[in-house]
Amino acid sequence: MIAVVGHRDLAAGTSLAADLRDLLERCATGASVLVRAGAGLPLVVGRAVREAGRKLVVLLPAPAPGAAALPAYDRAAAGELLVLAEHVRLLPYDPADRDASVSADEQLIRSCRQVVALWDGSPSDGRDATAHLVAFARARGIPVTVFWPPSAVRGPAAPLSGTNGPRSKACPAPPAPSRRG
Repeated sequence: MIAVVGHRDLAAGTSLAADLRDLLERCATGASVLVRAGAGLPLVVGRAVREAGRKLVVLLPAPAPGAAALPAYDRAAAGELLVLAEHVRLLPYDPADRDASVSADEQLIRSCRQVVALWDGSPSDGRDATAHLVAFARARGIPVTVFWPPSAVRGPAAPLSGTNGPRSKACPAPPAPSRRG
């Protein structure tokens, strides 16, 4: 199974979905893809997974005493992800608690043989834990493919970084875009 993680503030354009679908088509044949339910990147991933002919597994917060429901902005996306999903995993965590959400992502990664990270190489900043999740996977020997295509754009409040970080051989890097002049 392939876990997909990344920046929560990615602008979800159609070219990002196409780039992600192309990458998934080069990853391990037949592997299912796992995402944590939510708006933005998880929904782009879910759509790309299905377009690539792969099985989608969605991680949802299980009802737990004192835990919040998914935030309103994530509910419609979670509904669509449930329609797209082949399987659903329930995990007791509070989606309103950042530490609990990061812990849920760590459990997601532990259950996979490979991670694809849509990550610009920026450090974790208290809002975004992508750098932490990449380090977490690597520390456990789980292959990580860092993916930051030209179509990836972060929200207006987040600065862009041009680094891609080291790649693994798990999913071959996409070919460099050709320059015609």
